[in-house]
Amino acid sequence: MAAALTALPRAAAVRLARRGRAASRLHCAAAGEASSSPSSPATGRLVLYTKPGCCLCDGLKEKLHAAFLLAGTPYSLASLELQERDITTNPEWEQMYQYEIPVLAKVLPDGTEEKLPRLSPRLSVELVQKKVFAAFDQ
Repeated sequence: MAAALTALPRAAAVRLARRGRAASRLHCAAAGEASSSPSSPATGRLVLYTKPGCCLCDGLKEKLHAAFLLAGTPYSLASLELQERDITTNPEWEQMYQYEIPVLAKVLPDGTEEKLPRLSPRLSVELVQKKVFAAFDQ
């Protein structure tokens, strides 16, 4: 995975801003890619429910970050925003997801969340990118 991250194009920019322990956001954009890709999904938000010490969560987080930076595919995620939520900081999240994490959810236009099907830890970065793109391209 480390080799895949070092091979990413230099045009990709990542900004990771922390909002306490509860959430962080990842905005990724490749220079000019978001506007030049006619098939990019509308701007959307994706939430990853996670917790510290969860190896499945860490693996999915790495693949999602790489998928957001992956250029040269018709499944660009440049217009999406990824927000990470630590379930240990909110009792409601912990009760809902303690046995299911990592959980990916799509934020709908009305602000509600729709859980996405679980992504296999064996999926390649390209397949993760394709599946996330498909969830927003409906």
